[in-house]
Amino acid sequence: MSGTGDATGQADSRHVPVGAQGLLFTEDLPMLDEQAGYRGPVACRAAGITYRKLDYWARTGLVEPSVRPAAGSGSQRLYSFQDILVLKVVKRLLDTGVSLQQIRVAVGHLRERGVEDLAQITLMSDGASVYECTSADEVIDLVQGGQGVFGIAVGRVWREVEGSLAKLPSERSDEADAGHGEPTDELSRRRRIRATG
Repeated sequence: MSGTGDATGQADSRHVPVGAQGLLFTEDLPMLDEQAGYRGPVACRAAGITYRKLDYWARTGLVEPSVRPAAGSGSQRLYSFQDILVLKVVKRLLDTGVSLQQIRVAVGHLRERGVEDLAQITLMSDGASVYECTSADEVIDLVQGGQGVFGIAVGRVWREVEGSLAKLPSERSDEADAGHGEPTDELSRRRRIRATG
């Protein structure tokens, strides 16, 4: 994944087409609770994917949970806000026909950035390659060069994920860590009692 032009360049609003700047830059984003984690089913709902796909992506290393990975049968993965944001971006890229190989490269670049930086990125693609743009001028250059067929404003995806997660349950990672050795679901607790009883 690569950007064109100056990756840190600021957009000059005089050269931005009407409506384009809203897709690229967002107002101040709220502070995130970095201790918050979301279980797999919640991550699926917020990202708009199936649990089977979530599990496959975690097992193949495409998008792994950063708060708490699975630790055997009965354990619960916990995904961070950034993980879920990346999940939703991956789904959008797949829906538009980008290859899994290109998506893996894009995910690697997204993972290297801080969460706040992600909101300033627009991903552009021609269906074969993924380009990272941080200014309106970069987007315009790609479109004029025929390289940008579609774009994903990560800041907009951020807002969608944030809206979804506001209505869904989360756990704090410090609470999750405190009970990490204990089974997190009723069935696992019963199995452990039966095995030790």
